Amino acid sequence: MSDRQERLETLRDELIDRLERYRADKTRAGGPLDKDLEEQSIELENAETIDSLENEAEEELIQVMHALARIREGQGENCENCGELIDEARLSAVPFTTLCRDCAEAG
Repeated sequence: MSDRQERLETLRDELIDRLERYRADKTRAGGPLDKDLEEQSIELENAETIDSLENEAEEELIQVMHALARIREGQGENCENCGELIDEARLSAVPFTTLCRDCAEAG
């Protein structure tokens, strides 16, 4: 197993754990709002923040899963747009990338 694949699998597991914590927190906070208007405002702001963090984690998990699937198919180091090899420095910096720098900048 490659170092990149290990990093991606670790990241995948961390993202799944993070998503479970966000969902558990939303479930706990899902009760009625506090009667104090200031507390309601804080509760709503916290819920929005958690929703945003959850959405970001879900999007990143999709990218990680896609990159892992490409690795399993033997295409993990090739740009899925132009087919050229993705620079090793880019793969190290953004392990879930599936695009070379040129294609990523063009998109």
